This record gives sequence, C-alpha cells and structure tokens, in this order.
Amino acid sequence: MDESRYCLTLACDSGPGQIAAVSARLAAHGAYVESLAAHDDAPSARFFVRAVFRRATPAGGPAARRAAEQALDEDFVALTRGFGHAACAVHDLARLPRVLIMVSKFDHCLRELLGGWRRGELPMQVVAVVSNHPDLAPLAEAEGLPWHHLPISPETKPQQEAALEALIERHDAEYVVLARYMQVLSDGLTKRLAGRVINIHHSFLPGFKGARPYLQAWERGVKLIGATAHFATGDLDEGPIIEQALERVDHADSAQRLQQVGRHVECLVLSRALRYVLERRVFMNGLRTVVLR
Repeated sequence: MDESRYCLTLACDSGPGQIAAVSARLAAHGAYVESLAAHDDAPSARFFVRAVFRRATPAGGPAARRAAEQALDEDFVALTRGFGHAACAVHDLARLPRVLIMVSKFDHCLRELLGGWRRGELPMQVVAVVSNHPDLAPLAEAEGLPWHHLPISPETKPQQEAALEALIERHDAEYVVLARYMQVLSDGLTKRLAGRVINIHHSFLPGFKGARPYLQAWERGVKLIGATAHFATGDLDEGPIIEQALERVDHADSAQRLQQVGRHVECLVLSRALRYVLERRVFMNGLRTVVLR
C-alpha cells in the first residue's frame, strides 16, 4: 500500500482532553501514529504536541493528494480552535523545507551543513548561499548552488537587506541559517523573519566580544568552550535558544587549540539545532523554546 508521512504540530493553551481529541481525529482520518511527543508548560499554561503519522495515499494523483491534505489540515484547524490560542499545522514530510544559508569568511559551519545535506542527515533543500564576502563562492559553486554576493557597508546596509529579502522570497526559503555570518541583521528584518532565522555563536557572550574572542578566553584561562544556536532577534545573540553544547579545555591548550575546539562545537550545535527545526521539533514559547526530541 502506498503511504504518505506527515508531521502534526500543535501549540495551544493547556486544557483537558487535548491528546485524546488529537488522537481520535487522526484515527478518523485513517492515520497510523508512529510517534507522539507532548509537553505541558506549567509556567506559561501552554501545551505542545508533535505527532508523526502515516496514512494511505489517495488514488487520483497529485491533485487528489493535495485535496486530502487540505481537508486534513482544515479539519485540525477547526478542531484546535476550541483549545485556545492554538497554532496547528500538518506538514508533508516528503516536502523538504527550503533553506537559504548565509556565511562570511569562516567556512566550517557551511561545510558541515552542506555535508549533512548531501548525506541526507539534514532533511532540507538548500536553495542558495549568500555572503558579504566573495571568499566562499567556489565552495557553493562546487555544490551547484546559487551564490549571491551582497557586500555590506554602513551606507549600503538598507539596500542590501532589501536585496536579501528579495532573494529569500525569490527562492521561497522557509528558513535562513546564519552559518557564521558576521553581520548583524536589523531589528526590522529579524521581526519580519521571526522564527525563521537560525544563528550560531560561541558561548562566551556577553563576555569576550570582538574579533578575537578565543585569544581573550585563553588569556583569562577559560576551562569550557561552548556554542549556542538560537533564533535571531533584534537583540544581538539573545534570541530564543534552540541548542547548546560544551567542551572542556585546560591550561595546556593554546589559543589556537581553543579556536579549533570552538569551531567543532559550533558545527555540532548548529547542525543539531537545524535538524530539530527541520524535523518540526521546535516551538516558540515567549523568550524560550520547547524542543520535543
């Protein structure tokens, strides 16, 4: 039997009977639930659900499939209206999210994401690479990806951000990944792209700012090197956190070794955070996230 796989995501006010109602509605649509995760967040009185399910693909080709998916989506939207401040969606897992990657001169995170994409570990469609420097154009072109060079200066930033938004729209990108993109996006742009831009940075912040944070960390005898992946906001490096990790270092490590460890952790954390987002595991909850692993 030909089957299609979907992911249902639901965020709503906490209330009784919600899991039972969702399960019953899935059963009514002939769905077989492969996995279901839920979290009730008591401080915010919010409830979060992620369910992966499959069901028979209707006969009649793509048009019949789209009609069945629309009926399913509308049914769940109607069901969850009674849950209070609900946001519900049904995602076809065969349709990979479209991702635009932004980078400056450091290539480690870009290489990690492209490797994960090519290996099938990151379920996405990379649609373009954008940079404020020309250095990594050969890497993108070797992968057969569109490359867009948007150099930034204080005078050109508004125009280049407008060009960036046009590229995001043209490539129909659902998510934008800042893979060590060393420019601050404006407050207006991050608000328009809220929940769609993922950033990575070392976990020294708010300390050790500037161009040489690992040298500063070495000079202060830091013993832990970490990285944080988060949704970008107008507050630099302070958006809702998706994932973090740490590695231990010691007095014998040089500043160069600290930087090597930092790059490794950045790759690990960004790749993991992006996978969570692509798999529809991440929910915004005010200034925090809920990640249903």
